[in-house]
Amino acid sequence: MRTAYRCRAYPDSEQAVVFNRTFGCVRLVWNKTLAERHAAYHQRGEKTSYRQTDAALTAWKKTEDLAFLSEVSSVPLQQTLRHQHAAFANFFAGRAEYPRFKNRNSRQTAHYTRSAFRMKNSELYMAKTRTPLRFVWSFEGVDLAALNPTMVVISRDPDGRWYVTFAVESDTPEPMDSVEHAIGVDLGVKTFAVTSDGERIANPRHLERKARSLARYQRRMARRQPGSMNRRKAKAKVARAHRKVRNARTDFLHRTSTNLIRRADTIVIEDLAVTNMVKNHALARAISDAGWGEFRRQLEYKAERAGRALVVIDRWYPSSKTCSVCGHLLAELSLSTRHWTCPGCRTRRDRDINAAKNILAAGQAVTREAPGDACGAGVRRQGSSLPQPALKQETRAARPPA
Repeated sequence: MRTAYRCRAYPDSEQAVVFNRTFGCVRLVWNKTLAERHAAYHQRGEKTSYRQTDAALTAWKKTEDLAFLSEVSSVPLQQTLRHQHAAFANFFAGRAEYPRFKNRNSRQTAHYTRSAFRMKNSELYMAKTRTPLRFVWSFEGVDLAALNPTMVVISRDPDGRWYVTFAVESDTPEPMDSVEHAIGVDLGVKTFAVTSDGERIANPRHLERKARSLARYQRRMARRQPGSMNRRKAKAKVARAHRKVRNARTDFLHRTSTNLIRRADTIVIEDLAVTNMVKNHALARAISDAGWGEFRRQLEYKAERAGRALVVIDRWYPSSKTCSVCGHLLAELSLSTRHWTCPGCRTRRDRDINAAKNILAAGQAVTREAPGDACGAGVRRQGSSLPQPALKQETRAARPPA
């Protein structure tokens, strides 16, 4: 199992110059390779292989204009070509969008394999630098002296902070003890999550709480002259504000996902189409601020490490419109309706808790049918397929699975 440890780094002035030069070369190689690959495909209909990009990089280093590419370590440049090749493979497979050009104002990274760094006495020496890189190790229970990373990533955020990430191959941890409990989770915007146990997890709305400060910093940046030092300082303040929001959101998602993993052997969630849902401009900011995609990613890898089962039911399953007691299916249910009375059993239903209970029942049905393949299983909607809406999926009429 591959594990990554990310730490704050504090390079000295010499190391910062080397890393900044490497970032620039990595960005140039990526953009130039992407432009030539794009031209070859759209003008001549030719696909570019990794070997061709590697040969082109070697030729660039021999030219007078790009001879400075030889002044930095060749490993991050080669890794850039590999990452772009993988990005196009994911694009053609439908797993990702078309690769974009890199910007000097965004997060900068450089990937070093084992031939470009060495660990000695818990000190990290990077290629083209003479002194060890200073960083803060804050992972208790992990012996830094015994660490054997397969890759080291040096990065610099837009706010000026430096980080070093160690990628290591580790043994699969022992599964957690069984608690003989299952939980269904219904995600939302007003309330981040509602579980089948009746627990409501409030949405902290990190971005909304910092919206006024962000707007003030952005107005200050807009008043500065482009290219000036004052504008650069104002842009760094905006980046720091975004970093605080991002870190607070990530911490909340980690705490919530870890709590669910510890409480249940089986966790059932919906397969929400977040990419489609953020196309609704009225709710795009709130949905992005909730971080549903990152929450699912954390649940997936934490469930795998803890030996838990994560069941993902189909997005078309009408969890909110189906009574969890008698199974009666409503024809329509507006988003503004938070409580409703079942016409079949006359039971008063809370929309979110009812949906969480139905999600749990659907997930348990899947695990009974395929107990060895619970993770990623789906509960498919019956009938003809409908286009995916941009908002809450269960608002369309649908029949429950057979």
